[in-house]
Amino acid sequence: MIPGVYIQPENPHPRDSDPGVHSLRRVPDAAQRRLFMPEAPANTNWFTYFPEDYRWSAAICGMVSSAQWGGTEIGEVDKVCRRLYKKLGDDNLWFREWDRMGDTVRDLGRAAERKKQNLSAASHYKRATCYYQMGERFRTPKDKRAVATFKKSLDTFRRFVRLTDRPRIEAVEVPFEGRKKLPGYLVHAENTRKRKPPVVVFFDGLDVTKELQFTRGVEDLVRRGMSCLIMDGPGTGEAIRLRNIYLRPDYEVAGSAALDYLETRNDVDAKNAGVMAISLGGYYAPRIASLEHRYKACLAWGAIWDYYATWKKRIEASFKAELSVPGHHIQWILNADSLDDALVKLEGFRLDGVVQNMRCPFLVTHGADDKQIPLRDAKALYNAVGSKDKTLKVFTVKEGGSQHCQRDNYAIGATYMFDWLQEKLCG
Repeated sequence: MIPGVYIQPENPHPRDSDPGVHSLRRVPDAAQRRLFMPEAPANTNWFTYFPEDYRWSAAICGMVSSAQWGGTEIGEVDKVCRRLYKKLGDDNLWFREWDRMGDTVRDLGRAAERKKQNLSAASHYKRATCYYQMGERFRTPKDKRAVATFKKSLDTFRRFVRLTDRPRIEAVEVPFEGRKKLPGYLVHAENTRKRKPPVVVFFDGLDVTKELQFTRGVEDLVRRGMSCLIMDGPGTGEAIRLRNIYLRPDYEVAGSAALDYLETRNDVDAKNAGVMAISLGGYYAPRIASLEHRYKACLAWGAIWDYYATWKKRIEASFKAELSVPGHHIQWILNADSLDDALVKLEGFRLDGVVQNMRCPFLVTHGADDKQIPLRDAKALYNAVGSKDKTLKVFTVKEGGSQHCQRDNYAIGATYMFDWLQEKLCG
């Protein structure tokens, strides 16, 4: 291939700022491709901005899908992606460009706030948060620049919380172990006259944060008459970045801590609480509900069955696999000295022998074309769960939502899950 030649892409959409090449993209030359080789390509069953790079495409697809809840703006996403294509797979460029866009949109928020245009400012701050965090998530180990960007994201989200008119959001601290606390946001229920509405505890996954979770439909969840406590649990978000609370297999400790906290409040019904979690949260939530029987419903947004086996395969493949973050992320969040040490620490991340103890209603959703976690793991989880009331919902390529955690169509996944929670907790 001739360096610098323009070709027609498989999925035609603009890649270059030149107005004369609206449907063309610039192909990186061979040297650039060798230097920034992606772990795995993306298939063509979903929106892949970078067909050569699964991880980058997965991130962009999730960002575009969250635009419906104000997490991103497609024009801003496209502007960054055009700049990224010149060095496909270069995570340093990824970090710089998303940090740059975060600053740009934060400045819009500041300008609107100075003019007392609070709703406009809130909208800008919400998007800036997403851009900062999506840029930072591929940067490990977390150096000073990464930490500084993450702190900017917390500031912009808190500004959003303060300026938005709805929903009502409250930053909370959940007592955990000793003097440790887990950070969260309590998003208050809407469209209900109940003084103490049902509540859903929403944990994140391997590489998500409570702020990003909010832009995955929480505003629609609380419109259904339930409050939602969004949590950064051990190994995620602010808990690991700023508090050094690392990932651990006994996630029921965090699940019980969240429920203990909710029982101290007089504005939620902690006796009518559900637990849900996304991605690796397909391990967290089922384990929590199986060992903490105060929860009245459990939702796994994406299945996990044997996480040790999942990472053993990835490591043996030298990370040449479909991943949502760089492979070394697992070593960091486990506080492991090596990948071998990480595997030792992952030995407890198995659900067989645990979920047989679950008794509450259970829903697991999974994409038929999920490239990160195979459908057979979702079936194994479903078959093992001890609850009599249990559902496995598989989203197909034809209907949409077939990718990991329905990132290719968040709306179809979210409405299904939130309606199920409403039926089980509010019905």
